[in-house]
Amino acid sequence: MSELRGKIDFVMLVSVTNANPNGDPLNGNRPRESYDGYGEISDVCIKRKIRNRFQDMGERIFVQSNDRSDDGYTSLSMRAKNSEELKSLKEGETVAEAACRTWIDVRTFGQLFAFKADTKGEGVSMGIRGPVSIHPAMSVSPIDIVSLQITKSVNSEPGEKRGTDTMGMKHRVSYGLYVVKGSVNVQLAEKTGFSQEDAEKLKEALRTLFENDASSARPEGSCEVERLYWWQHAEKTPAVSTAKVHRSVKIVPKKERPLRFDDYEVTLELPQGCVEPEIL
Repeated sequence: MSELRGKIDFVMLVSVTNANPNGDPLNGNRPRESYDGYGEISDVCIKRKIRNRFQDMGERIFVQSNDRSDDGYTSLSMRAKNSEELKSLKEGETVAEAACRTWIDVRTFGQLFAFKADTKGEGVSMGIRGPVSIHPAMSVSPIDIVSLQITKSVNSEPGEKRGTDTMGMKHRVSYGLYVVKGSVNVQLAEKTGFSQEDAEKLKEALRTLFENDASSARPEGSCEVERLYWWQHAEKTPAVSTAKVHRSVKIVPKKERPLRFDDYEVTLELPQGCVEPEIL
């Protein structure tokens, strides 16, 4: 695999229509929102979806969901302890290098191995810093959350007496345009082995983020990647900062209460000296 050619910055616009993109377990699983009413999708949620897309592409993933486990292991410690790559290190190779070589999400996001990672007892609380960092996604405008009361009339266990008055709640965002921002650091990529080919896989994972992600809270087609801006700089440390690159995507609502992506005006105002992005 080839080395990463230069630093990468990206901005992705995501539409959410009548769906719950990321429920808050501390608030009755209502869609996450800030104190001033803007919608939020946590960076952990976004990374989970990227890992799932990597897995769909046939890549090996260390942090797997239990319902997506493809190796039979239901814990990180078991996956690490039973890894042939970590048991049989190449000559001169460290446990961290073997972990990065084995799992794409480790060399992408990093990982804390807070257990014995090999048979020699080495690698306890071994931290790996990954080159890919992602911000929590925030909505451009405040969101409207609709809450529905639902009823249950089916018994979960024998002997239960359930009626149509057994209540529950479902929540959804009527419409929200969320902005996902992130970058890939070349210096850290060199340490983990994150390659140019891995960067292309990351780009494809972002572009297809909601494939195979449908659920009751997110019906098929309710979450959509509208646009992905992808900057591949020529330098490891470009003259234009990541913050300025991210701010170059200007999003202005055309109406007071946007209900679709077309209700926003999206423009690109690149700072001087910035490379042109690939727009997907």
